[in-house]
Amino acid sequence: MATRRVIVYGGKGALGSTCVSHFKSKNFWVGSIDMSENKDADLNILVEKDADLVQQETTILNTLKSALGGAKVEAVICVAGGWAGGNAKKDLAKTADLMWKQSVWSSVISASIAAHHLNDGGVVTLTGAKAALEGTPGMIGYGLAKSAVHQLTKSLSGEDSGLPPKSLVVSILPITLDTPMNRKWMPNADFTSWTPLEYVAGLLHDWIENKNRPGNGSLLQLSTKNSKTEIIPVQ
Repeated sequence: MATRRVIVYGGKGALGSTCVSHFKSKNFWVGSIDMSENKDADLNILVEKDADLVQQETTILNTLKSALGGAKVEAVICVAGGWAGGNAKKDLAKTADLMWKQSVWSSVISASIAAHHLNDGGVVTLTGAKAALEGTPGMIGYGLAKSAVHQLTKSLSGEDSGLPPKSLVVSILPITLDTPMNRKWMPNADFTSWTPLEYVAGLLHDWIENKNRPGNGSLLQLSTKNSKTEIIPVQ
């Protein structure tokens, strides 16, 4: 059986590392793109944080082209991102710039990767945010970036987007993920309302296996209560 491959953009973060481990356990070849190496991945492409968007895209695409040697991938999973607070009076340009680079640049490059290397019928998953469905006055830069990811999802799912035929493009919109850093900074929170990382990795795997695939272009809220996660499509 031919080797199946996935690319995880943000493969060293909490969710990204879980995705890398999950797909390795299922005998996938896994490429990680991040600013730090994930030793579990088969390929690591390190992002040069001081390079501009075009430079980052060029380097990543060239490295992938060489590494894949014409092989295609089953999925491009973008779980890169971050969070920063701030309103119009406090560091607006600074936080907007940071959030744009972390969430939008990574999503744009993931789209380019998919356009060049995704199999027909392959999966592209981006990471939006439920909060960005409305105004985010206390975290304007974050809301701006995540709402742009939502728009990119819709654009990529349309005709003439440049993606291969029958591709599935979806954004997951978590509320709170159960990460070590979140537990560190919110030790008294209700962890039963946080979405487990392995649940998300399993969800993405199901879509690759053509199980329970959502509609193309879906924005899917991940709502967890009493340790049970519900997928709520944005209408």
